[in-house]
Amino acid sequence: MNLHEYQAKKILKKFGVSIPEFGVASSVEEAQNVADNLGLAEAVLKIQVHAGGRGKAGGVKFAKSREEIASVAKALIGMKMVNQQTGPAGVVASLILISKPTDIAKEFYLGAVIDRDQACPLLIASPEGGMEIEVIAEKSPEKILKMPFAFDGKLKPYQLLRLTKFMGWSGDLAKKGAQLAQAVAKCFIETDASLLEINPLVQTPENEIVVLDAKLSIDDNAFFRQAELLSYYDPSQVSEQEAAAKEFDLAYIAMDGNIGCMVNGAGLAMATMDIIKLYGGSPANFLDVGGGASKEKVSEGFRIILSDPKVKAVLVNIFGGIMNCATLAEGVIHACKEQQIKIPIIVRMEGTNVEEGKRLLKESHLKIITAEDLKKAAELAVDSVKRGH
Repeated sequence: MNLHEYQAKKILKKFGVSIPEFGVASSVEEAQNVADNLGLAEAVLKIQVHAGGRGKAGGVKFAKSREEIASVAKALIGMKMVNQQTGPAGVVASLILISKPTDIAKEFYLGAVIDRDQACPLLIASPEGGMEIEVIAEKSPEKILKMPFAFDGKLKPYQLLRLTKFMGWSGDLAKKGAQLAQAVAKCFIETDASLLEINPLVQTPENEIVVLDAKLSIDDNAFFRQAELLSYYDPSQVSEQEAAAKEFDLAYIAMDGNIGCMVNGAGLAMATMDIIKLYGGSPANFLDVGGGASKEKVSEGFRIILSDPKVKAVLVNIFGGIMNCATLAEGVIHACKEQQIKIPIIVRMEGTNVEEGKRLLKESHLKIITAEDLKKAAELAVDSVKRGH
């Protein structure tokens, strides 16, 4: 789950990270109140959306007076941002962050991710902040430090020494930088994050190290112990389908194709999308109903898939391990009757109680096409779309 900048900063402050005072507003009146409460004669205003590139998109503005704070807030609240990260649909900013401007002497980059290859958390640092880390990696890879650290979130003295030298920090600045790096590592581990990014991290003319922007993503699988962070979820930053899927504990991602996919298991879902492409089709979504889907969950999955007007056929590919194929069949039948589905439904199922599931589908007398294997199911789905029925 992605967090807004203001939420990430709020969390980082709990770990002792230095961040300029800020407030959040959803209206012009609230923006003026924030400016008054912080005693701001001028301010930086930033839209709060789950996407990068806000500055390039016009979502970060500088206001030089109280009157200008109001006018800029009016322009930014409700702004739709569209770029490569958001996709053509864009995302709408219902909130803005307002903070005091900071004088900048130097910009840096500091972040943490999970290194899947080494199976450990990884601290990433660069003395070149203010731009995307991918750009730095491409143009100046020697300016990136990648340093694995322990799962207790503690950086060892030699690691902190290596980091401060790499970043060009010395004296009191090195001490502050080391404290910050330790706080970032601890925050990353204790919040069960998959990404923590500070860019830019700045050095002020007074030799302070300050966080100006922060991005934090939490591993969804950790919410059983991160209940407070779960409350930070903002459904306005995802599509209606993704928001509805989350309510029913379905994993859904919209795509640009026209063959809807309902599968149990992420690996099987990926294989299903691959084979659709192999036979000349285009998947409309990734939808994982999970291992123990109920009839209601399957029916809701259909509703979400069919809410996409581009969908011209649905391929259901289920392996009944934990899941009972008869339960799946009941869900498919219920969905077809309740939602009066007119487009082709192709079902391939194997595993627990599969014969009972196939019997239920056959005796439903609905226009549900069954396939013996995934290859045939993909061929039928692609062919039905090409023929227009």
